[in-house]
Amino acid sequence: MTKFVIFTDGGARGNPGPAACAAVVNNQDFSEFIGETTNNVAEYRGLLLGLKSALKLAGKKSEETELEIKMDSELVVKQLKGEYKVKDQNLKLLFADAQPLINKFKSVSFKHVPREENSRADKLVNEVLDTKGY
Repeated sequence: MTKFVIFTDGGARGNPGPAACAAVVNNQDFSEFIGETTNNVAEYRGLLLGLKSALKLAGKKSEETELEIKMDSELVVKQLKGEYKVKDQNLKLLFADAQPLINKFKSVSFKHVPREENSRADKLVNEVLDTKGY
């Protein structure tokens, strides 16, 4: 059995505004500029980036792989755990996009962490936005 620890983040400068997302999967960095959107959409996009990156890294062994996903977005974590309903239409679509990816792994847990514990993913988001001139 394999276990991946994934830190994800997303952010927008303005809400909505220019946005980026990032994931750190077993100490490998992934990030991307995602255009103009809200902070919460960017957080979900970071989750999707982390799930897709973990799927690539796990390859054919994804069904034997456990994921521990750590995020500083309490809203997204509570929605993924079923503690909050997903009301926003854009977030509903992203939540739905995440489900088939989550189901490809043996297990997936979600943990809300303070921003300080998510500093590497946060730094990646800001580097992308800085590089784009935002």
